[in-house]
Amino acid sequence: MLLIPAVDLKGGKVVRLYEGDPGRETPYGDPVAAALRWQEEGARLLHLVDLDRALGKGDNLEALRRIAQEIRIPFEVGGGVRSLEVLREILLLGASRVVVGTVAVKHPALLEAMLAEVGPARLAVALDARGLEVVVSGWQEAASLSALDLLGRWEAMGVRTVIYTDVRRDGTLKGLDLEVVARVREAWPHELIAGGGIAGPEDLLGLKRLGVEGALLGKALYEGRVRLSDYKEGVF
Repeated sequence: MLLIPAVDLKGGKVVRLYEGDPGRETPYGDPVAAALRWQEEGARLLHLVDLDRALGKGDNLEALRRIAQEIRIPFEVGGGVRSLEVLREILLLGASRVVVGTVAVKHPALLEAMLAEVGPARLAVALDARGLEVVVSGWQEAASLSALDLLGRWEAMGVRTVIYTDVRRDGTLKGLDLEVVARVREAWPHELIAGGGIAGPEDLLGLKRLGVEGALLGKALYEGRVRLSDYKEGVF
């Protein structure tokens, strides 16, 4: 199982939000320093999120460019990717994969256009939810759709990578709700990356037992609850 550090950007800095609330953030300094740290500790992929763009409050393109220029490992970028123009902009930075969330829930025709343009290997879909209650627009808006129904639609459209985040637990260090992750795993037969509340190695073990392909690590890394250097080449 691949261990994937998350570098969330807000105002040009790395932050972690508590339960996705922009008003409750913990700062963690310079994004390039964070990216280089995780690279040196063995990460094989970085998950970069532009929180400002997701919230409709500007962007962190300059910080993303700086990271792209300094690191040598692949990275994916999400947060506010809601047009083909932004998708292309992110790929031009050198991203190996773009992550879309709101588009995949609210604008299926645009998701199809994105898949047609770049293919499923370069486009991942974010399933952000409070348990199985889907949220969009930077986690600020509830969507009246079932997470499990959405997974079926996305599979039929050709999506092959889903990133599930439990917003109720993200940034809290409360541990995963593995029962919910198990339901997502059962409904999704392709690549699944999961996060939201990972507190330590026991959560990683739980994900591995469920056959999840990737674990998205945020606060647990920044607070030292999980150390990438403990795992060979960033793999559990």
